[in-house]
Amino acid sequence: MNLNRLSRARKLKRSQSFAGEMAEILRDEIERGVFRPGERLPTEHVLAETFGVSRAVVREAISVLKSDGLVESFQGRGIFVSETPPEAAFRLRQPNLDDKVELALILEFLIANEVAATSLAAERCTDFDLAKICRALEAMARAVAIGEPGVDEDVAFHAEIIAATRNPFIIAFSNFLEHRVRNLIRTARTNTARFRGLAERVQAEHQAIYDAIAARDPAAARAAAETHLRNAAARLQLYRSPDPVEPSQITPEVSSSVEVDRGA
Repeated sequence: MNLNRLSRARKLKRSQSFAGEMAEILRDEIERGVFRPGERLPTEHVLAETFGVSRAVVREAISVLKSDGLVESFQGRGIFVSETPPEAAFRLRQPNLDDKVELALILEFLIANEVAATSLAAERCTDFDLAKICRALEAMARAVAIGEPGVDEDVAFHAEIIAATRNPFIIAFSNFLEHRVRNLIRTARTNTARFRGLAERVQAEHQAIYDAIAARDPAAARAAAETHLRNAAARLQLYRSPDPVEPSQITPEVSSSVEVDRGA
């Protein structure tokens, strides 16, 4: 195996997840033909040394490539580039959340999907759906009350809302987003406990979403979901800031009109 072909391999430096960056590099090498269909990738050990990361990071990066259908594993043989890559499959690169412009674009993307889905849930949810959403909301409240981050409960709350749309395409695409994008913002919630009163504010946003759905008010549900996503983006900036910031100072930095000119 000629490792010189890993032309972009280097010590990873970007502040997005190492696994995400590594997956992007390997994906680029595969798409440019550096590794050809049917060819075996270097071993976990070799990739870990080449990129300067742990084998756990390598496994996570390979898992991303597997989910995109670019590689497949065979027990005892290793990881191979797929013979027939799914060219028609939707793929989304791992975003760099330290880039404010990119974060704005991610938020715009999420709003276009999740806000619309929340509105549909308000139109279509049954009493049974609403009861499941309510149970997820109450589970989050219990987690907040005992000082837990409530990440799993948060994920369950949004999943129940998506299920209430009764649209299998929305549900399938939401599962994709959960793995690739939305979870990056949501898991930042694990830091909420560091900021006094912030967990309660997040819970109030979820309560507003639930109330709008319970009232079968699509417009209010849409507004509540958008407010929640914009505030989530602002909180993400807070969590990644090296200097402590009071929760009262958190304000969304992203408007509905996204400026993509970096010189602006």
